[in-house]
Amino acid sequence: MNHPSRLFAVGCVLLALAVALGAFGAHGLKPMLVTTGRAETFETAVKYHFYHALGLLALAMWAKNTPVQQQKILMRAGWILLAGVGIFAGSLYLLCIGQITWLGAITPLGGVLMIVGWLYAAWQLVRH
Repeated sequence: MNHPSRLFAVGCVLLALAVALGAFGAHGLKPMLVTTGRAETFETAVKYHFYHALGLLALAMWAKNTPVQQQKILMRAGWILLAGVGIFAGSLYLLCIGQITWLGAITPLGGVLMIVGWLYAAWQLVRH
């Protein structure tokens, strides 16, 4: 799963999910999210999900046009970002929908992975 086109495809699927979840939150879940006070949290999850899905597309396009060593670095950064999105946005979605409050404790781990993914890409690309 280390080809840029696969990372691009994953980014596309993440974008589709972000749009679907955003629409679901704005329409189907809105009354529940407002009642529980989680509308802003859900919106934060969708925003970070969406932004990082776009970032995956950018990394995949960049990786496709780079030497193999840099391509590997960009792909690794992309998978770190994907893990970050899954943990960050995923835990917030579950927190909002399932009211599983302990998930809030793992959300920062996802944020750290997203930061690490971007810094890893930048550091490695500057190095090479």
